[in-house]
Amino acid sequence: MPRSTEVPAAGPLPVREDWLARHSEPALHPEWPLVDAHHHLWAREGWPYGAQDLLADIGQGHQVLATVFVQCRSFYFDTGPAEMRPVGETVHAAAVAAQSDATGSGPRLCAGIVGYADLTLGASVRGVLEAHADAGQGRFRGIRHSTAWDADPVIANPELGSAARMLEAQAFRAGFAQLQPLGLSYDAWIYHPQIAELTALARAYPDTTIVLNHLGGPIGLDRFAGRHHEVYDDWRRSISALAACDNVYLKLGGLAMRIGGRQFHQADRPLSSHALAEAFQPWFEVALEAFGPMRCMFESNFPVEKASCGYTVLWNAFKRFCQPLSTDEREALLRGTASRVYRLAL
Repeated sequence: MPRSTEVPAAGPLPVREDWLARHSEPALHPEWPLVDAHHHLWAREGWPYGAQDLLADIGQGHQVLATVFVQCRSFYFDTGPAEMRPVGETVHAAAVAAQSDATGSGPRLCAGIVGYADLTLGASVRGVLEAHADAGQGRFRGIRHSTAWDADPVIANPELGSAARMLEAQAFRAGFAQLQPLGLSYDAWIYHPQIAELTALARAYPDTTIVLNHLGGPIGLDRFAGRHHEVYDDWRRSISALAACDNVYLKLGGLAMRIGGRQFHQADRPLSSHALAEAFQPWFEVALEAFGPMRCMFESNFPVEKASCGYTVLWNAFKRFCQPLSTDEREALLRGTASRVYRLAL
């Protein structure tokens, strides 16, 4: 019988190590080096995920050269102005990076850091951005102010504090305009009905690098459940239009999240990399055709994806997708695009 887990609306699913242990695989093509373009570290109650947890997940055969840390509302300062408290997350990530570099071996954790700043502060957010840059010790690369929103509370994530059409708001855009002068990029987390709004933002600020997370968040829950083909077609049209903005890059991943409605976590045992690659392929093929490998990068999105699959199995699925590609295309997806966009010195 499928297993079900009760979770708050839009919340991350819990990780079940005993369930994950029901399926394991050796790393496929361990000689292929990679960069994990998107992971988190957090201190959530009942579910901490720190550097040692990430290293344990990585250390099962894949050759991970470096990782990019992306904000997740953890390790904030407890005191000081509210707008400055997220800088604590960058301080923590930079400390992890420094310790990782000091070992002289293994992956360079948090070689790139993406933090959070409230862009609706407008032009005054510049001071927050500068504080992040100072705290990052040369590793700070950009901001993710998540704007994923839906009128349906089952789909919306109340923790994000998002509102309708935030990307169009004057205050948000005034804050967004501070990124490019400081050499910073913008990571976008939205749902697929909002992709057109991101396209308009990218056109308005063609000199600002934008990285769309999780393939643009195709939804498969609630009113979108059972409408897979309609969602896929809408997403494909929107992604193709967005790709015309050459300042936008795309992260391939996030398809195992609960929001997609695929329910991988409800199987009796975790899916194999063959099955995952088959599920991912239609989405990845559209992304690759629209953006090209030089503007696409793989992301683990750990530990969020860990509710549905192990780290080794996930990257095996990514590598299976890469097998028919040329060497240059494969290397771009696995490490080249992420290294270039996040300016990682490898």
